[in-house]
Amino acid sequence: MSQIKPNISLSEIEKFNGFSTDWWDESGRMKSLHDINPLRLEYIMLKTHLKGKRVLDVGCGGGILTEQIAMQDAVTTGIDASDHMITIARSHAKKSNLDIQYINTDIEHITRFTKKGFDVILCMELLEHVPDYESVILACKNVLNPGGIIIFATINRNLLSFMLAIVCAEYVLGLLPKGTHDYSSLIKPAELNRTCLGTGLKNFDITGFSYNPLSQKYYFCKNSLVNYLASFKSEPCI
Repeated sequence: MSQIKPNISLSEIEKFNGFSTDWWDESGRMKSLHDINPLRLEYIMLKTHLKGKRVLDVGCGGGILTEQIAMQDAVTTGIDASDHMITIARSHAKKSNLDIQYINTDIEHITRFTKKGFDVILCMELLEHVPDYESVILACKNVLNPGGIIIFATINRNLLSFMLAIVCAEYVLGLLPKGTHDYSSLIKPAELNRTCLGTGLKNFDITGFSYNPLSQKYYFCKNSLVNYLASFKSEPCI
């Protein structure tokens, strides 16, 4: 049997491990993740109900979104390629008295740990941090139950996104640590859509979101020129 190559970047894992000391500090270096979390959860809840569903959070980090999903009475699993991040996530879930299965793996190897599929798969701010984002999408599709949905959050690739998501967010406003994103790894909505269609997934929504530095709030917007969320469905069994 052929071995599946790991689709991980050690430099990316080391980078995010370096942020781990204040991962759950709402005013620390991961403040932007905490600030954006209500918007992400709102979008997810608009697209599907979660109660009783098997939900997989791919690239869960320390569990900021994963815990919110578990609070919706979903059967929740979080995976991350960083053992350090999984340790942080498990520890915080225990303190929060939440029943979450955390697994140190990448999505390509999830079937080593569970043979059951998932009704909802979340892949937030991960695609732009792996060597092969198409591999992640295919692996997600392979463990998605018929009629299930996948929601991605990522960043468009153009001059505006470079200026706002990298220059302004990382170097001017300090919303993210410098060097968080590599422009060449950003993904255009058309590229994401084309890859998903190739796996048999059908797009039913793309929604942009932005940040207001005056109110310090994230909000949905009418275009997907910078940050965007995208929802895809698998065909139900007939």
